[in-house]
Amino acid sequence: MLQDIERYLACPHCAQALTRHDRSLRCPAGHSFDLAKQGYVSLLAGDAHTGTGDTAEMVAARADFLAAGHYRPIAEALAEAAASAASVVGEPGGLVADLGAGTGHYLAHVLDALPGKVGAALDISKYALRRAAKAHPRIGAVVCDAWRPLPLRDASAELMLNVFAPRNGPEIRRVLRPGGTLLLVSPTARHLRELVGALGLLSVDEEKQRRIDEKLGPYLEPAGRREVEFTLRLGPQDVRTVVGMGPSAWHTDPERLGAALAELPEPVEVTASVTVAAYRR
Repeated sequence: MLQDIERYLACPHCAQALTRHDRSLRCPAGHSFDLAKQGYVSLLAGDAHTGTGDTAEMVAARADFLAAGHYRPIAEALAEAAASAASVVGEPGGLVADLGAGTGHYLAHVLDALPGKVGAALDISKYALRRAAKAHPRIGAVVCDAWRPLPLRDASAELMLNVFAPRNGPEIRRVLRPGGTLLLVSPTARHLRELVGALGLLSVDEEKQRRIDEKLGPYLEPAGRREVEFTLRLGPQDVRTVVGMGPSAWHTDPERLGAALAELPEPVEVTASVTVAAYRR
């Protein structure tokens, strides 16, 4: 719930602390933010643009696909890595911030593995955060822009998550406490490879992990990684869903997709392949 993370929040205009006043959050400078009835709060600056956020259709597709358990091995690997990172700090409480949290699916798994901690689901899509606000009793959902100063106080997070999402190195470092860990999940070049060629989806280049390391290098130190790879058996609707929930949804023609789907075997075996990497401040 939002009240669990209020002490970690910061005003997006002046970076001062926020406190609750009835159905709003306010800072000492007088900036005020109404709490949505769906359980989230928008801490976007007034000139922010939300056009890059996931649509209601993309969010619904992601929720269906994740609820079916297709990516459970990824969620389990992330929760395992989070428990290991938390054991290094050795404190019972603390904040887990998920940058680009989407529906809160992965953050909920991590919080199940870390009973004493609370989670901040950060995303620019209000459609996603309506679901994230209900994904776990210890999640507070906040609309924000990953490329602007995050509405969290300095050194407020013990752990940060970033799963298939934008990465803002300077802000991640600022928000992480000294010794804190970022857990980053990114696709390898083998991820969904059987669908990329057959359906004309966006591909992942071989140098992706190197580029991530280079961009985060000035702010965080690598602290280990592992690859998680497994085989999915997907029916036609599952394939439609996995296309509709990711970036390819912005670039795929529905008519052409339908024709390409008809050519696939049923079910089709698809490789899921990601890297779970840790970086430490």
